[in-house]
Amino acid sequence: MKWVNNHIELEQNEFPKKFKKITGTRLASILNLNKWSTPFQAWCEITKTYEKPFEDTKYTIAGKTIEPKQADYYESHFFTKLVRPKDIWGEDYFKKTYGDFYPDNKIFGGMWDYLEYDLFGEKFENVLECKTTIRAEDWKTDPPLNYLLQVCLYSYLLKSNQNTLMCSFLSEQDLEKPNDFVPSEENTIIRKFKTEDYFPNFEEDYIDKAIDFWEQHVLTGISPDYDEKLDADYLKELRKNNLTPDTKVEELVKEYETLSNEIDRVIETIADKQKRLDVVKGLIKQYLTDNLRDGDKQASCKGTRFEFIVTYSETKTIDKELLKNDGLLSRYERVTPSQRFTTKELKDE
Repeated sequence: MKWVNNHIELEQNEFPKKFKKITGTRLASILNLNKWSTPFQAWCEITKTYEKPFEDTKYTIAGKTIEPKQADYYESHFFTKLVRPKDIWGEDYFKKTYGDFYPDNKIFGGMWDYLEYDLFGEKFENVLECKTTIRAEDWKTDPPLNYLLQVCLYSYLLKSNQNTLMCSFLSEQDLEKPNDFVPSEENTIIRKFKTEDYFPNFEEDYIDKAIDFWEQHVLTGISPDYDEKLDADYLKELRKNNLTPDTKVEELVKEYETLSNEIDRVIETIADKQKRLDVVKGLIKQYLTDNLRDGDKQASCKGTRFEFIVTYSETKTIDKELLKNDGLLSRYERVTPSQRFTTKELKDE
């Protein structure tokens, strides 16, 4: 992995056997239209360079608990029947599909929440995506852009332009007890729309640009530029696992040796002066030490540039040998891990 200016370039042997796809949640990110994620972070995930470990929170747990309730509410509200992933792939649908409901597409993929057909179950009508949030202000006018793009991508891949976003607004109490939540007109909104209502040129403005991203960054292994602030968490982990955050280690070794040679040449020209300086320093130290009187804590003298100080102190130590003889040393010993870095000069043979 090479760090070049503000981006990363993967070596050929670092490419994964299979890339992750541009899913509905990544589409807005790679186009820099998601305030919660960046193009660089999406690239890291797609190329399997780094991905944050998933950990359930009270928000994700509430979402998973409430989503089936939303589906039931939708069916009763519109007198319709939804198709669930398990209706097609069974209960363990994630394992069977590897989290991708569009296996024939090489670039785009992901998992829709529900599909809606007509009353006869024959004609596909729209894709339904369910959300939960405590940020009702984000939905005050239109649904958040990243969610709009998500559902529109899934319907586009199904050769449709019919979409529905459903969102339930939660309180802190709902987060603590999601099993008690009951969707209603007071706490849940449903937005049905066609893709062109928000994105008149969806394919040209979003799909084509996403393909450009794939070709320019994913297939080449060259990341988009990162932002030190926005991508701080990702960069911290990448730099932690990479010994060369700014350049190759071979180049660092070469630079170290060059600087060391230059310093050695300078030191050679002042070697005699350095020896005399050490002698003078020792004489001053001895003079001040000799002039410490009983009870004095410090002796000093000043020049025009330096002040020389000798300080008297006493240090209490523990006699480990006595502790060992009394059989107490092993009880109080602690092992502290550490690393030692050394530089060994190679001699010509």
